[in-house]
Amino acid sequence: MTEIMPFRIDIPQPALDDLADRLARTRFTDDVAPQYGVPVADVRRLVEHWRTGYDWRAWEERINGYPQFTTEIDGQNIHFLHVRSPEPDALPLVVTHGWPGTVVEFLDVIGPLSDPRAHGLDPAIAFDLVIPSLPGFAFSGPTTEPWGTARTAKAWVELMRRLGYERYGAIGNDGGSMVSPEVGRLDPEHVVGAHVTQVYSFPTGDPAEFEGMTPDELEGMKVLQWFWEEKGAFNTLHAQQPQTIAHALADSPAGLMAWNGQLLGELDDDTAITHVAIHWLTGTAGSAIRYYYDDAKADRATEPTTVPLGLAQAKSGDFRSIRRFADRDHKNIVSWNTLDATGHYSAHTAPSAYAADVREFFAGLR
Repeated sequence: MTEIMPFRIDIPQPALDDLADRLARTRFTDDVAPQYGVPVADVRRLVEHWRTGYDWRAWEERINGYPQFTTEIDGQNIHFLHVRSPEPDALPLVVTHGWPGTVVEFLDVIGPLSDPRAHGLDPAIAFDLVIPSLPGFAFSGPTTEPWGTARTAKAWVELMRRLGYERYGAIGNDGGSMVSPEVGRLDPEHVVGAHVTQVYSFPTGDPAEFEGMTPDELEGMKVLQWFWEEKGAFNTLHAQQPQTIAHALADSPAGLMAWNGQLLGELDDDTAITHVAIHWLTGTAGSAIRYYYDDAKADRATEPTTVPLGLAQAKSGDFRSIRRFADRDHKNIVSWNTLDATGHYSAHTAPSAYAADVREFFAGLR
């Protein structure tokens, strides 16, 4: 059950034909003011491009340009990209995406991180990259049992052990920013550090936590309020009744485009559609959002993490991490940077800045 099997994406043509037919027969909702959610004009544009201008086979070929494998861990089939560096002293990294993303989040940084010499960068800092699909997502799904942050982190520790890596780092975005520090918590003897784009540490409600807040921290609190009020609806539904909306997402690619697209607006249309298409073509729209429910119901560690932690957050348009809360949950924060990037997907929208921060963080930990 520990065998690692080569894998290639090869979506059957009838599945693509069915998708095209469904897109052509989309029944759009009425148009309302944008404060109600994703505008119908955006969904119409994306659906029309998906139907008439988007090339799934080209994206399939691009992803298949990287070595892919599957293996069973803890009863679940796990899909992952495994890109080995040509540099002999490369440090392995396990790289984790979140919802509504996929491994496509990191395609633009695979080259600079794994083969820096070919990109005009110092080859002394290079990485082997292991980029799994989260359990329940894409080619690692669907799931039939509860999964969440802790169980995923445990699976990643086993994956890296199975691949023969004795020293490695963990990086991630969104859900991956939760999984990566947990990998370090579970395997501190082998994990040299964790690098994330968000630190999800929140106030406990104790008034003393707000005393003496700096102007930057107060601004961060405003961003948290914005994030919760403007972007947090999906989190509540996913954590409470994911199956209720899963029926609609499994039946309508346009509906899936709108629901997943609420967090993909900063991406170019082709990239956004690719994330959604992967969820659609693998039938994992429902199991992906069940991940939130499972994680909300799972037991959480109460002690802070101790492995070195680095943050590279976007300057705007995303969750804002607040240092005083982060220091409560992580006792070894060694890097706290703000990238010249906007939005939630820095590895895609600002790949050079993101890769540079990852390289700098692990340069001192190798």
